[in-house]
Amino acid sequence: MKLSKKAKAFVSWSGGKDCCLAMHMARDTEPIVLLNMATEDAGRSMTHGLSGKALRLQSDCIGLPLIQQTTTWNTYERNFKDVAGRLKKEGIEAGIFGDIDLEEHRAWIERVCADIGIEPMFPLWQKDRSSLLEELISSGFKAIVVAAKAELINEKYLGCPVDPSFVEYVKEIAIDINGENGEYHTFVIDGPLFKKKIEITKGQIIHKGGYIFYDMVELITKKKEIAANE
Repeated sequence: MKLSKKAKAFVSWSGGKDCCLAMHMARDTEPIVLLNMATEDAGRSMTHGLSGKALRLQSDCIGLPLIQQTTTWNTYERNFKDVAGRLKKEGIEAGIFGDIDLEEHRAWIERVCADIGIEPMFPLWQKDRSSLLEELISSGFKAIVVAAKAELINEKYLGCPVDPSFVEYVKEIAIDINGENGEYHTFVIDGPLFKKKIEITKGQIIHKGGYIFYDMVELITKKKEIAANE
């Protein structure tokens, strides 16, 4: 499928570091909407468990609309096709995805996108994991750890930033450095895509089903400081 120059695209949005970095690196498209698949009961992100409020704050800070499509795992494919198909009719040609190397998931994305005439883009595909984290940090993205497997990640890192010290920690415990196997999940609160930043004013730790969650109870947006040389 041949895309037009600066093709309009949706971003498959979880609220985490990989979708943010993928959007940042998708140079040949014009992202115009964030698409999130959410649970029917609580309106939380299917992949990261983030609240609708948290995702809407990201949307506001980035300056792009958020579409939350409620679904279940049983109806996920049908619901994804429905919402992506509507976006196709509105002139969107491409979808930006933050996948790194899970072949089975990429094959699923390519199949469902082909069915509706959307071109999938994978800016992070098969990039070195350490390099991706370095790019995330050096580009100015601020991501915090919001969920982790309790048996793998020390609770003290929940709510803390993905910074060089955290990167060293995940290297030491010998898990996937990017958390590609669900070892940990993140929420981005600032970065080059953000016109405003998010500040968490109240949070709490929750243990559930073998996972530790950092529940962001209260969040606000704040103006970004402008550097003196800008």
